[in-house]
Amino acid sequence: MRSLISLSRANLKSFVRDRAALFWTLAFPILFVILFGTIFSGGGTPSYDLGWVDQDGTPAAAELRSAFAKSGVITLHDGSLDDEKTAMRNGKVDGIVVVPAGLGAAAAALSGGGQPSPVSLTLYTDPTRTSTAQALGAIANAVAYAANLQLSGKPSVIGVATQSLQTNQLTDVSYFVPSILAMALMQLGIFASIPLVQQREKLILKRLNATPLPRWTLVGSNIVVRLVIAATQTVLIVGIGVKVLGVQVAGSWLAIAGLVAIGALTFVSIGYVIASFARTEEAANGMTSVVQFPLMFLSGIFFPLEIMPDWLRSIATFMPLTYLGDALRQVMVGGAPFVPLTVDLAVLGGWLVVCLGISARFFRWQ
Repeated sequence: MRSLISLSRANLKSFVRDRAALFWTLAFPILFVILFGTIFSGGGTPSYDLGWVDQDGTPAAAELRSAFAKSGVITLHDGSLDDEKTAMRNGKVDGIVVVPAGLGAAAAALSGGGQPSPVSLTLYTDPTRTSTAQALGAIANAVAYAANLQLSGKPSVIGVATQSLQTNQLTDVSYFVPSILAMALMQLGIFASIPLVQQREKLILKRLNATPLPRWTLVGSNIVVRLVIAATQTVLIVGIGVKVLGVQVAGSWLAIAGLVAIGALTFVSIGYVIASFARTEEAANGMTSVVQFPLMFLSGIFFPLEIMPDWLRSIATFMPLTYLGDALRQVMVGGAPFVPLTVDLAVLGGWLVVCLGISARFFRWQ
């Protein structure tokens, strides 16, 4: 028994001294819980942006608008039907309510003791966003029911008719395929740092640097290999998405190839920055984990940025993976943009240039 206790104590000390094991066994699950709890706690109560199209323009329509606004989960955006449809297709509103002409006349007829014709509100929703469509339908019907009771004492005057409007909001599969491709390119790039540090520790880089080969040839060969791997990743991920999962690629393959190339180059340059400052392989492993973890979970590749709290969304705006994922979704499947595609390209290009400059200044061959 004494031997068992002594050996267990020695093994425990060995485990505690292994910082990587401590992180992945204890700290990583805790960070995981905190991060996902923060993301999904968000603002607590769900909220929806609703386009409001008033074709009646009467006090009765204004009172109905006020009833929707007082629901506590709706933010209304006034506009014409065409403008609100465009906003919905671009992901700026979750649905549209159209108040038809005749609502005020129906209310006036009721107040005069007459029997008005029923008036039907039109609610536009996206059938691919099932939970949002159901929530908006329930809210619209509840408000219409309350308005009916207020107008006539019985639910008979105002109804709700639902129409479908396909938007640029994506199904889960269409969202994840370009996001997974972005994640794969990110990992391909930043993990390039580890073999570089290994080769430096083993003096391989020092020997290569002593050969007649120019340095740009040595660096270029590494980058070419990463680009070939990136192309292979793209073929496999997109191929499975199209053939197995039924994802329809809407954009140009040439544009997709260009995005893959600039994305791979950007993250390879970040990998070189890590290799410039990591003195040992263990340090490189730790630094890549520190970089990879927030990029994966705070850049919107797994969860839409809309469900995150505002302060996390602010962090996401500084991350290159946010813009690579957004650009791939726009080009591949026509996703609603987080920012214009030109901004995505500008941010990725900025990261690439800055990281190349840092690597050129601080990379060590021995």
